[in-house]
Amino acid sequence: MAITVHPSAIIDKGAKIGDGSRIWHFVHVCSGAVVGKNVSMGQGVFVGNKVTIGNNCKIQNNVSVYDNVHLEDGVFCGPSMVFTNVYNPRSLIDRKDEYRDTLVSHGATLGANCTIVCGVTIGRFAFIGAGTVVNKNIKPYALVVGVPGKQIGWMSEHGEQIPLPLEGNGEYKCEKTGDTYKLVDDTLTKEE
Repeated sequence: MAITVHPSAIIDKGAKIGDGSRIWHFVHVCSGAVVGKNVSMGQGVFVGNKVTIGNNCKIQNNVSVYDNVHLEDGVFCGPSMVFTNVYNPRSLIDRKDEYRDTLVSHGATLGANCTIVCGVTIGRFAFIGAGTVVNKNIKPYALVVGVPGKQIGWMSEHGEQIPLPLEGNGEYKCEKTGDTYKLVDDTLTKEE
């Protein structure tokens, strides 16, 4: 396999990009980036030097993945969503030594135009709604919306809302996949 790169894209020497990846118009991948297999980068994507992107990620148009952002396998970044890497930026003060790590865990979805404030971890298969501002860690399978982001429910790995309360105990079997999810206190897990 090979990668597909549009002629207008810039891939700096040293960048590592996995087989089957597709890089579209006006993308810039910096030299230190590590990109997995079968990744799709839409028009106008920027990928910094200190970035890792797992396999099978989809990064839609106009997304900048700045230094210290790490995407695990299967992450979806919606159009024009925003990452940050400095908590309190000032143009006149160099704060590159203050970058905060951001981790987006396996299978998470980041909706269009959402903003992820640096230094957070977004749990496995969490679902961040369009326009949401995330400024704290997000639990696995959490459905989060609003400004600031607030958990309003749970999402299955298939992307369907799970009809369980935010806290307490319960069980749900996904109608689409047959997977069983268990809620214990305020933590949701999928049975393996």
